[in-house]
Amino acid sequence: MLPFGDQTPMPTPVMTVDPDSVTPGFEGFAFIVVIVAAVALLIWDMNRRIRRVRYREEVRAELDAEEASAKDAGDGTAAGEGTASDAGTASDEGTQGDSPRA
Repeated sequence: MLPFGDQTPMPTPVMTVDPDSVTPGFEGFAFIVVIVAAVALLIWDMNRRIRRVRYREEVRAELDAEEASAKDAGDGTAAGEGTASDAGTASDEGTQGDSPRA
């Protein structure tokens, strides 16, 4: 056995592979760019679809509220008379953003 202070040094490994042959190169970079672009387009499309569904739900809720108020009123007016002017304001309110309805 060797004494405590006399250790054999470990040999340093020598590179036997060309470093240029193990890098991803231009093909890897182009592949990553294509993947990032595809993910960005998917996120953009998903946000557009979610906005559309949210807007449709708001319009549906407003129409249901108008129908309910017309049924509750029951004062003899036709359902179509009072909703023509309300429909214009309802569509204007729906485009103002995501503010909650009271």
